Amino acid sequence: MGELNCLFYRKNTLTSIFNKNYNTLTMKMKSIVVVCAMLAMSLFSFKASDKVQSEKRFGGLALYTVRDAMKDARATLEKVAQAGYVNVESAGYSNGKFYNLSPADFKSLLDEMKLTPISAHQGTVTFENIDQQIADLKAAGFQYFVIPVPPMGLFTFDAVNKRMAMKGGAKNLAEILDKLGEKCAAGGLQLLYHNHDFEFRKDAEDIVPIEYLLEHCNPKYVNFQMDLYWVTKAGADPVDYFKRYPGRFKIWHVKDMDDQGRFAPVGNGKIDFKRILDNKKLSGMQYYFVEQDACFNETPLEAIQISHKGLEKIGFK
Repeated sequence: MGELNCLFYRKNTLTSIFNKNYNTLTMKMKSIVVVCAMLAMSLFSFKASDKVQSEKRFGGLALYTVRDAMKDARATLEKVAQAGYVNVESAGYSNGKFYNLSPADFKSLLDEMKLTPISAHQGTVTFENIDQQIADLKAAGFQYFVIPVPPMGLFTFDAVNKRMAMKGGAKNLAEILDKLGEKCAAGGLQLLYHNHDFEFRKDAEDIVPIEYLLEHCNPKYVNFQMDLYWVTKAGADPVDYFKRYPGRFKIWHVKDMDDQGRFAPVGNGKIDFKRILDNKKLSGMQYYFVEQDACFNETPLEAIQISHKGLEKIGFK
């Protein structure tokens, strides 16, 4: 009888151990199944815009470069992000919208693509519409209000000789910029003036417009976006201007120049960007944007990829 009790005890003990191990194994199997299911779900929900997060992303792109492709803003911005950029500059504002999107919708799309709106070129600004434009830029998340050319009908272009210029004189332009800049400051934005080549050449009054603007515009309200290509095209030296007017060039447009003097992807031309970049602090630069007005040997979407690789080789971060 004692032997039977002993056998019965051993059987119960073994059964208890088996059940305990079986339950533990079952729980582990369930955990593994749950983890696998979660991994599968994450793979299926992996958006194209998330792919860029594993790549090295830095720098900005002026969307003027891809202006034609921006008819499909979502697809194009996704490609901008995939090319490695993190900041963008708009050049597509019209009737209160950015690329046919309301300011809120444009900001939402940029957020989805993990792109940050920094500056906007506002070529249609007037004293009558600036309050609305400021409100729209703020709603979209921009920091800088950029005047791309002399506004309000002052900009001129000679199509025959392909020469840009302006009318009204530097003094008149300086006064307009100060008024616009004061409005921007009150609205929480910073106003910048973007140069081309004609501002670096003496006008009919023997004045170099860019120098007049730098010396007479109130730096509290007006600073500058230096386009490195156009400065070079004018035969001027960006670094010389940094030394003469330190801290005034808050944003740069980075674009290269080929042997024919045409636009080229960054790193595929002859501009000495390393020398310019060495003087970044002196210039006051806070942001920079790749921009290529026209493409000759590649499409704009190909050019922005080439330029981003060029930025990295040069030392931009």
